[in-house]
Formats: sequence, C-alpha cells, structure tokens
Amino acid sequence: MIVNSLAHFVRTIPTTIGVLRVACTEQHIVSLDWNVVSPDEGASHHPLLLKAEQQLLEYIDGTRWVFDLPLEPQGTEFQKSVWAELMNVPAGETRTYTDIAVNVGGREKTRAVGTAIGQNPILIFIPCHRVIGRDGKLTGYAGGLHHKLLLLRHEDSMFR
Repeated sequence: MIVNSLAHFVRTIPTTIGVLRVACTEQHIVSLDWNVVSPDEGASHHPLLLKAEQQLLEYIDGTRWVFDLPLEPQGTEFQKSVWAELMNVPAGETRTYTDIAVNVGGREKTRAVGTAIGQNPILIFIPCHRVIGRDGKLTGYAGGLHHKLLLLRHEDSMFR
C-alpha cells in the first residue's frame, strides 16, 4: 500500500506483529499498513502519530479494543460507508461480506463491499480483518492473510 498522498507525517512502528507504518495529516490518520517500503521513512514525532502508536501497542498488548483516533480514509462515498460499517464490528467478533453489504445497501452489493474492504487504507484501526467469507473461511486481506489470521487469533484469545 502506498502512503496516502495527503499524508504529511509518517511513523514506522516496530511491533510484535510486524513493522507497521502509520501516516497522518495535521489532524487525521489517513493510512496504516504493513507494507513498509523504506526503513528510513517514518521518524515523525507528530503527536497524532504518537497517540496512534500508543493505542496500537495497547491493542497488541490486549489492553485496548476500541480506538479513539480521528480517522480520515480517502475513498468514494460507498467505500466510506463500508469502512464506517466495519467500525461497528466489535473486537472478538466477525461478520461476513454479505452482512456488511446488507447494512450498507443490500445483499446484491456483496462483491462491491469486498472490493471496498480490500481498499481499506487504514488497516487495524478500521477492522477489515474481522470480515470473513460466508462459509467461515478467511478471504483476502490487504495486509496478507497471515496477518488477518494473526489479528483474529489475537482477538479471539482475549475474548474467550
């Protein structure tokens, strides 16, 4: 994933689940991904990035399940409606693509919902990893299926 063109500040965060990169404007988080292109980028100490890092590390430690960050994903109105719906899926639970589609306009939008979820620019904070196939199988994840499985297992272990 490419850092959002609106981003002014970038921070690379080494964690126990991998190296993540978060980017923001002066007021909003605009991207979070695993695909760090250059280890030299990402040294910003912008207060919003430091807050995002703290909350991300708390999530990984199992002490935070709801994020309190100003997010501003860039996309179409439909994509934004899908991403907003993802924010309603609690940690430790999953939904299917059809569940999300029904909530944003109808079952017939399932394929479009899948496409929108695949273009989520703010992984983890907008929890697209909590969406699975109708048959219960893991399907695509922009951060890689191994990361999706890792996040789901992490949440599952904290809520059982």
